[in-house]
Amino acid sequence: MSRWRVVSLVLKAALVGLLLFALLHPDWDRFAAKAMGIRAMTYPLAAVLVPIIWFAWSRLRGPVRYPWDVDALIVAPFVIDVAGNAVNFYDTFTWFDDFCHFTNWALLSAAAGVALRRGPVIPRWMLGFTCAGLGAIAAILWELAEYSTFIMNTNEVVDIYRDTLGDEALGLGGATLSGVLLAIFAPRRPADVPVEVSP
Repeated sequence: MSRWRVVSLVLKAALVGLLLFALLHPDWDRFAAKAMGIRAMTYPLAAVLVPIIWFAWSRLRGPVRYPWDVDALIVAPFVIDVAGNAVNFYDTFTWFDDFCHFTNWALLSAAAGVALRRGPVIPRWMLGFTCAGLGAIAAILWELAEYSTFIMNTNEVVDIYRDTLGDEALGLGGATLSGVLLAIFAPRRPADVPVEVSP
């Protein structure tokens, strides 16, 4: 069994376990006012997103090797988020939220970049810009979701505005870092090398 496959399966199991733990302890302060019910309904989508796309792609375009690395990189940010609530890092360490916004968008952008590397060859600069752009879009959409979930009924407009802009900047920074690293260190693949297929 490949290393990435093990990592992916462990992360999926951890995500399910952490969400169940949060739902079983809704009275704990670390889970209060954190929309854990919404998280429990939406976060599992991260665990099934790659399998669904892979299944549809295999049926439409022929068999391809399952992208365990992409799967793990997509699930990891959601595990980090729920784990941070479970161990009360969000309320204990003021820097943890910023860490998550930077790191999680870096991981999600890396997933996009690794997936793009499996398709047609594109210039390295385009790979970098694509990763940064996708990460920025995702960060903005996330902040819009947070706004609709947490912020619409509060009066702390100035502090929330600063926090939102800071979160978006951190998300862009993490996504850009992933794009730069992928553009620099992604292995070169000749244009005539086909996408890997299952044996």
